[in-house]
Amino acid sequence: MQLVKVGLCAFGMSGKIFHAPFLKEHPGFFISAVVERSREDSKEKYPDADIYRSVEDMLQSADIELVIVNTPVQTHFEYVKMALEAGKNVIVEKPFTVNVSEAEELVRLAEEKGLFLSVYQNRRFDRDFLQVQKVINENRLGHIKEAEIRFDRFRTTASGKAHKEDPEATGSGALHDLGAHLVDQAVQYFGFPEKLFADVFSMKGKEFANDYFEIILYYENGLRVRLKSSVFSKEAHYAYTVHGDKGSFLQERSDNQENELVTGAVPLYGQDWMNPLSESDGILNYINDHSETERLLTSSEPGNYMNYYQNIYEHMVFGYYLPSPAEEIIQNMKIIEAALESSNAQRVISLG
Repeated sequence: MQLVKVGLCAFGMSGKIFHAPFLKEHPGFFISAVVERSREDSKEKYPDADIYRSVEDMLQSADIELVIVNTPVQTHFEYVKMALEAGKNVIVEKPFTVNVSEAEELVRLAEEKGLFLSVYQNRRFDRDFLQVQKVINENRLGHIKEAEIRFDRFRTTASGKAHKEDPEATGSGALHDLGAHLVDQAVQYFGFPEKLFADVFSMKGKEFANDYFEIILYYENGLRVRLKSSVFSKEAHYAYTVHGDKGSFLQERSDNQENELVTGAVPLYGQDWMNPLSESDGILNYINDHSETERLLTSSEPGNYMNYYQNIYEHMVFGYYLPSPAEEIIQNMKIIEAALESSNAQRVISLG
């Protein structure tokens, strides 16, 4: 099997949880370099990886083909551009960049260099997202009229992460963070909307970046999609609610990969590494082909973030499709940028 050498730009939670375990278990990847500015935490599990004290040093010295930019969003533009100019393919964490113009410049640069640039939209591989996609594709709900996607938390105090909570830091806040997932999921399900209206602000106060948002996406066919997130939600809502002219589907946010990875679970290559659910996580209520109402309790199949890296490997080695290419994610950035404009102006924004 052809081996792809990889460099990680950071070894915080993202590197330790979402990237390194999958790269280690996938036989086609080798973690060749890790940036740790002052520590050497990666040595315990990845002793063969060289440690560099800066992204610049790693790009100049490391023998790598693929760079993973998993640093704070405020640094994404700088590091992705640096990696592309060094002739490396790039995976960048979501949110892609802090604004559309930066994203477009990076896409142009990748095209000029003949390199690929993919945004790590791992929630496309969550069990709950995939279950909703399955139900929509089966057309059991008929013509979709309304949908809501939520990602709520109960985090009423500061996290201490300035790049996420400082209101003066461009790209901080829930809209860029969790919103990058919800916007991506809406676009994957329903396509790019015609216009939107948004309410974005900080429930914790003006000294914090936005921690609440509600976005209404308007589609030409009359569909309305609501995206919502709050940090003052102690009791869970259904994460996905989809209503059509033949029925409704309610789906919990039930994917547990992140929690399992935090506790040290090892993802397996070539097979599901998450256990099946012991109980249902969705409700499907619809009119069947016999004009009879059926109400079913549904259970989603396990998700697997390894599939993202398998897609990356197949793209690099066999030329298969690239998962979440950057030029596609620019559409998401346009929605996020328009949501901020809408909230500030308190009006509906056309997306052209």
